[in-house]
Amino acid sequence: MIKKPQIKEGVYLVVDPQMEKTVLISKLKQIVDISEIAAVQVWDNFKNIENQISLINEICKIFKNYQVPVLLNNNGNLLNQTEANGVHFDEIPSNFKEIKKNISSNALMGLTCNNNLETVKWAAINKLDYISFCSIFPSSTANSCDLVDFEIIKEARKITEMPIFLAGGIKPSNMHLLKELDFEGVAVISGIMNAENPSISAENYNSEFKKIKNENFHNR
Repeated sequence: MIKKPQIKEGVYLVVDPQMEKTVLISKLKQIVDISEIAAVQVWDNFKNIENQISLINEICKIFKNYQVPVLLNNNGNLLNQTEANGVHFDEIPSNFKEIKKNISSNALMGLTCNNNLETVKWAAINKLDYISFCSIFPSSTANSCDLVDFEIIKEARKITEMPIFLAGGIKPSNMHLLKELDFEGVAVISGIMNAENPSISAENYNSEFKKIKNENFHNR
């Protein structure tokens, strides 16, 4: 029986398939060679991209040997046609039961949450594998999300032990503002993928995250 993949702590990398393919693949190879990555999400932005499946599989191949799961954003229908390990929903899907029935029991599932704790409760009841709060800070790539009240994140931790990731406007320089929260990692897109040296940028995020975790551990 194939073991269900695990999401580690740290940087949850979101990639935009609209990025020029050779640049995208080159950056991902740089990142995975140097930095520890918790998971990779392929953003649901496939407009005018004909070879979706081959592109997804090429991304999966990069991370497979590092046991880094690759998830598809909202694309549960594509999951069975690719090597991807799961799906991330931006909102609770109306056809969730159908999706769950049609994908592997080993598929990872995650959900974006905002300021509604009912969404967190739904994720816990339906045994999702992680949740991601958006948006933590103002962000051009998360401009459809309201800013999350930190008290909501604290309440979410009381509801569930599943991994919590934080997304939206997070930079190494502002991560110290998150030290009051109990979370497993940060979801990043432009802060890494648009960087001149994405592997160093990913390392900077990981370094700041580890500082927070260590500080929180010693303060318990």
